[in-house]
Amino acid sequence: PDPRDAEVQSALRDAAKPKSQVPVWRQGLAWSVLSVDYQRILTTLSDRARLHQGPLTCQEMAAVFGMDVVPARVEALRSKAKRLVARGWLAERQPGRFTLAAGVSGPGDGS
Repeated sequence: PDPRDAEVQSALRDAAKPKSQVPVWRQGLAWSVLSVDYQRILTTLSDRARLHQGPLTCQEMAAVFGMDVVPARVEALRSKAKRLVARGWLAERQPGRFTLAAGVSGPGDGS
């Protein structure tokens, strides 16, 4: 057996744990490896992309999620969004405005 298979299985197991690291995006990686909070950000931005509505700021995301749009909530979202950018899931083409990265598509299709 290929030793990388074991690494992938281990990474997938670790990715499913709450408070886990965000894995680097790659073709075919399912959104389910991410925590619910990260999936919610991706789902919202995926819906906007599908409707050609463009990027969102973290304040706008907080409002979409029904959160109080207060600095603590907005900063928590910003740190999650920045982590998703760093790992290749999101793009930040304009400062503070987030959208899905090229190649990242809907939650279950693995493409």
